[in-house]
Amino acid sequence: MAKESYKKKNKESFFTKIVNFVLTIAVACLISSQISSAANHNLRIAQVSDAHFSSYEDNTSYKMLKKSSELLDDAINQINTSGAYDFVMFTGDLINTPKTNELEHFINHANRLIYPWYAIDGNHDIGIDGPLTKDKFISMLVENNSNMKQKNIYYAFSPKKGYRVICLDSIIDYKITTNGRISEDQLKWLQEELNKYKNETIILCTHVPVTEPFSSPNHKMENEYELKRILKSHSNPIVVLQGHYHAAKIIQSDNMLVVACPSLVSFPNAFRVININSGKKSVKVDVFLKETNLKEIQTHARIRLMGTQLLYGDESDRNGSFELRREDI
Repeated sequence: MAKESYKKKNKESFFTKIVNFVLTIAVACLISSQISSAANHNLRIAQVSDAHFSSYEDNTSYKMLKKSSELLDDAINQINTSGAYDFVMFTGDLINTPKTNELEHFINHANRLIYPWYAIDGNHDIGIDGPLTKDKFISMLVENNSNMKQKNIYYAFSPKKGYRVICLDSIIDYKITTNGRISEDQLKWLQEELNKYKNETIILCTHVPVTEPFSSPNHKMENEYELKRILKSHSNPIVVLQGHYHAAKIIQSDNMLVVACPSLVSFPNAFRVININSGKKSVKVDVFLKETNLKEIQTHARIRLMGTQLLYGDESDRNGSFELRREDI
């Protein structure tokens, strides 16, 4: 009887182990599936703006041009060593003077990124009478960056299911001005993009701001109201990545979140990290400010500039978590 009881107990113990093993595998697969699903709905972006790269110019009253290459390399190194990114976006003023050889230098640095990178034009990137026209600017990027296959100065792409990135050309190239404007053809194209991807979360990239971080009549978008009217027609979340003002600012208006990025070359010498997690009912956006590790350069940049707080912003302008409503898909 004792032997039978022992055998029976052994069989039950073996059976229990098998059941527990199967259950453990099933739970692990479920968790793995959930993690994978969450990862697939997450988009991580590094935004770098107003690098004003220069290989030969001296510092100005507020731009550390002689250190621009070091600051750019520091940002690139931080991005390369801080976890996976879906892509890196340069939101204009890649270079300080619109020369082809300066853009070549910038591209050589940017190509050290281990993640896909894209760029839009800023007012410092485009020359009115050459040689760096808009056509030349985009053709040089396409020729030297395998991720960019666009022929037009404004373009769009889908980095992941559920997301559409729309890159605008906000630069006026027919007169000397620091104001911006979105052309009529481009506004029509933008509306078509929003209609086509009406269920997607939109990441809109522009150099000249959709919403000013502070008032500057000589820098603002000339047709901002027309642009905003079109953006408001998109009922799902829009995350705007903008530059130009060298200021850190975050502004939420209904289902649109505007993220203004400061400059690499002037205080606070920083870039942005944006994490977007898209759910069925809402989209959560976490925004971070990443300052340069080159603290001596940053200190010199600070003391050369009055009104640093305007560019550095409040803590809520540097880092924050936001929730944007969305329609059910």
